[in-house]
Amino acid sequence: MTLFDRAFVANPLIAILRGLEPSRALDVAGILVGAGFRIIEVPMNSPNPLTSIERIASKFGDSVVVGAGTVLTENEVVAVHGAGGQIIVAPNMNSNVAAQASALDMKWCPGVLTPTEAFAALDLGAAVLKIFPAELVSPKVISAMRAVLPKDALLAVVGGITPETMNDYRKAGADSFGLGSALFKPSYDMSELKVRSEAFVTAFEKGKNL
Repeated sequence: MTLFDRAFVANPLIAILRGLEPSRALDVAGILVGAGFRIIEVPMNSPNPLTSIERIASKFGDSVVVGAGTVLTENEVVAVHGAGGQIIVAPNMNSNVAAQASALDMKWCPGVLTPTEAFAALDLGAAVLKIFPAELVSPKVISAMRAVLPKDALLAVVGGITPETMNDYRKAGADSFGLGSALFKPSYDMSELKVRSEAFVTAFEKGKNL
């Protein structure tokens, strides 16, 4: 079992740290890891994202999968790999990005919204299907997609997710969630981040029993 597999089994919630400053990277990651997060994404449109990825990977890389989001080009994939990243998350489905991630043995998680896109992404080697933006997809849509997708396909719902909205998507077949501003904003202090991260983990754990 790979580190990604172990992390996904332990806690498939994905922390999206858009806007993270490298000077706060270790403190923020420490709070998240302490709450139980095992997958961390630093979007490429954050300040010096490769520095943040490198710092998090250096300290937590034995137990946490870290990588980049909003990855749009092959060169960005190479740069993330060089910084110690292991996961490539994108808002779109780009076959060149997919091929580069595969060549570097990285996990590729493209954004899809329809069954046609989902099947195409799986054919290109997607490790996780990022259902994005979730604001356009109801739990009923997730249920319909789950009915036709391979049983082992992993679905991560991303966009506007809160602790209160996760369970309906989970009942419909979602495996994971990408958590953005409801979890992290650069303006949140460490105490607020701790409360928010623990609230998400608690809600997800409770949902396992539903």
